[in-house]
Amino acid sequence: MIEILYRQEVYDIVGACMDVHNELGHGFIEAFYGNALMIEFEKRDIPLKREQKFEIEYKGRVWQNKYSADFLVFDAIILELKASSYIVDEHIAQTLNYVKASGLRLGLIANFGREKMEYKRLIY
Repeated sequence: MIEILYRQEVYDIVGACMDVHNELGHGFIEAFYGNALMIEFEKRDIPLKREQKFEIEYKGRVWQNKYSADFLVFDAIILELKASSYIVDEHIAQTLNYVKASGLRLGLIANFGREKMEYKRLIY
């Protein structure tokens, strides 16, 4: 049997995202969905850090610039929010870079920009 990484946690995150989308619909900017998700996560006792920063290292040197992921959820999952027509390759690359920089293995993209909320699960 195949073990799915953070199955229940992803289920909980996506459920919260769907509730936010059902309440707000599509058409707002990402920050509004982020604010609503903070409320929804807190209501569900889902541990989170917003605008989590990660250092980037190149050949042993740490850059002054830092990656800032929208959310770090359960101290294990990067959650990137989008309010776009589609999840595109650039969103996937950005999220995978955040996952790599964080040293974690799983990223989620939640897109609120469509009539139906969509998400993508990414493993690094």
